[in-house]
Amino acid sequence: MPSSVFLIRSRPPMARNPSESTGPMHVPFGHVLANEKWRGSQLVQGMQGKIKIVFEDGLTPVDFYLSSRSCILYVTEADLVSGNGYRKRLVRVRNSSNLQGIVIVEKTQMSEQYFSAIQKFTVLDLGMVLLPVASQMEASCLLIQLVQEQTKEPSKNPFLSKKRAQIPELSLLRTVQQIPGVGKVKAPLLLQKFPSIQQLSNASTRELEPVVGQAVAQHVQAFFTRPSWDRKLPDLV
Repeated sequence: MPSSVFLIRSRPPMARNPSESTGPMHVPFGHVLANEKWRGSQLVQGMQGKIKIVFEDGLTPVDFYLSSRSCILYVTEADLVSGNGYRKRLVRVRNSSNLQGIVIVEKTQMSEQYFSAIQKFTVLDLGMVLLPVASQMEASCLLIQLVQEQTKEPSKNPFLSKKRAQIPELSLLRTVQQIPGVGKVKAPLLLQKFPSIQQLSNASTRELEPVVGQAVAQHVQAFFTRPSWDRKLPDLV
């Protein structure tokens, strides 16, 4: 069965209306709407046969839509190495009140030296969720997981609440895991006590210590109190 299907729209294509390019899109459950530039990529090849993929021109700055309210901004190794051009895309989506943007970043041996900068900019300056991946194949597995979680019945899906889909909870967990000293074990403990980036970043060492211990508490506080390399958001728009 082909992995691409027709998508019925309730409004004109985004390519014809750039001013609305960060607005909501209708994406059926079990599908992902992909920017045409990803056709034939390793990332898309990893998703084919597992979820339905619909390609569309003119999705900039978005790379993938998971639902009408959730989208993916993908920052490649080349994007990181070449400079800070990716920041404008992130800011455009962050400034849109319609979308929950999730940033996926290729953290490789070549791009690792640039990772802390985009991590601080994305998480601390913009308050967005950042998920590092080692390759496009790993990213495809992550996208499949996010799309499949949306298709589960609320009673069977741990990422759904009575009010709304909780995809950001999975993404937030992965983000907190990247803080030095935290990892997969202590990240859930932190989020139980401090369920948002804002609350976690404002927590004192004394508040953190009962949850993760003194050493990790100091790592967490150092991560959030270290000065950001650039906070001039208006210049990016």
